[in-house]
Amino acid sequence: MRTEKEMYDLILSIAQNDKKIRAVYLNGSRTNPNVPKDIFQDYDVVYIVTETLPFIEDKNWIKCFGEILYMQYPDEHPDYPSDKENFYGWLMQFTDGNRIDLHVETIGHAQENIMNDRLCKVLLDKDNCLPEILPSSDKNYWIHKPTFEQYQCTCSEFWWCLNSVAKGLWREEIPYVQDMLNFVVRKQLEKMLSWKVGIMTDFSVSVGKSAKYMYKWVSAQEWEKYLQTYCGADVEAIWQSVEIMCSLFVETATWVAAELNYEYNNTEANNGMYFLQSVKDLPKDANEVL
Repeated sequence: MRTEKEMYDLILSIAQNDKKIRAVYLNGSRTNPNVPKDIFQDYDVVYIVTETLPFIEDKNWIKCFGEILYMQYPDEHPDYPSDKENFYGWLMQFTDGNRIDLHVETIGHAQENIMNDRLCKVLLDKDNCLPEILPSSDKNYWIHKPTFEQYQCTCSEFWWCLNSVAKGLWREEIPYVQDMLNFVVRKQLEKMLSWKVGIMTDFSVSVGKSAKYMYKWVSAQEWEKYLQTYCGADVEAIWQSVEIMCSLFVETATWVAAELNYEYNNTEANNGMYFLQSVKDLPKDANEVL
């Protein structure tokens, strides 16, 4: 596997020897001082170019980065919008284990957008075409203090969507249940736990994508409880995970409410729990829900 130095030397060498490439910057986890380094970190590289079309048309130019195991052309996907004239990418997994997520970007597009993400480090600027960049920081991703309305809506969304989970479990519609749990309900729990972390740190940290770094701030017991909310396809096991999810949400939401001087809606939570338990106990031949 090529070393980090070898990869950076290659990335810069290609840029320095191509007149169409005027600058290079890096973004992603390698620019974040708070992310631990490991062998799976991608190289998120952007070449600032005079125009993107010559790079798009030349299907062979990316071979100079190394032997490609497999790759993806994200901007060729028919279901996602793209702006090929200004921004185009190649995601490359190499046979030596390294991965580069490479993009070419026009000068004008970079000048308009580069300041949008503080996780950015300029590696080369031949013409001083890029604005002055502040030191790389994950500040854009720090937890934000919720308004009362945001807090209230998160609680409401959690309990209301568990209504659908309960129905799905009674019907044994496992794919639907898993989607509702992981893409809707879990996001509310994740948000509430993140707010707790924010309060504990004066809203000065990021818990990472999918709250993967949340374990750094919550207690070991809370983290273990959170992990127990992930489940397989067994109906009883899912019910257990739902109960743990509810318990953790109530504990966290009441704590957040007390710290922010917000009102926690106990009636909503108690009624939501009542509905869940009622559906859990409901026989398969029932003619009425409650």
